[in-house]
Amino acid sequence: MKTASALKTVGVIGAGRMGQPIIGHMARRGLTVLAHDIDPAKRGAVEKLRAGWAETPAVLAAQCEAILICVGYDRELRELMGDLLGVLPRETIVAVLSTVHPRTVRELAAAAKPYGVHLVDTTVARGGRAADAGTLLAFMAGDEDVVERLTPVFSCFSADIVHTGGVGTAQVAKAANNLVMWACLIANHEALALSKRCGVDVDRLRQALLKSSADNYALRHWGENTMAWAEDDMEIVQQMAHEAGISLPQAGLNRELCRTLKPKRFKLDEYGV
Repeated sequence: MKTASALKTVGVIGAGRMGQPIIGHMARRGLTVLAHDIDPAKRGAVEKLRAGWAETPAVLAAQCEAILICVGYDRELRELMGDLLGVLPRETIVAVLSTVHPRTVRELAAAAKPYGVHLVDTTVARGGRAADAGTLLAFMAGDEDVVERLTPVFSCFSADIVHTGGVGTAQVAKAANNLVMWACLIANHEALALSKRCGVDVDRLRQALLKSSADNYALRHWGENTMAWAEDDMEIVQQMAHEAGISLPQAGLNRELCRTLKPKRFKLDEYGV
């Protein structure tokens, strides 16, 4: 890279549940932040966070040294990068926060290289509550000099940052995180459903389990969880396992269970198997 100067102007594409608090934290820490979302109704919320609004991704790209991408799916990411690669200035850093297949970011990083654009994957964990508090866990994957330049930016909204290795490894780390998280949530649901059916006060039991070897993040935040992304997360895990030539039978079962449980929000008075 030509310069090691601090990044001062950062763009965010995707001003949704995770994007908005990230925008707010960066703006409050003194960065110049420009945002875009496919939904123009998000503009008011973005401007209340003291960030600018770009009418198109191309307008945003022309003004930012680094761009954080928070779109939902592989297809959306590929389409967006297809539109951006011809207009991104050389030396721009593109950080993919989206949870996608590792192959997707590796291919896009290779496609970006001839343009002088540095594309890395920088997935985040701990969910919306941590995004609001600025205490996300960030997995950052890419060349060390790029990660080093991005670290002060991610420190605005992350309590912990881990450099996982080359491009694509942050997606692997996020997939591992999600595999364990959804397995815990399903196990919690079945354990508490069984206990309720057998006449146990499940609220009291849950408090006891939090002090036992059964303690886990999903149980600590019971009633606050959503299955909105579970099936998509598990699909990525299964694709990765197939390509790696290994069998993950629990992951396959969990994907089916995630589909069944998706409509629920797991309040303490809602159990059923």
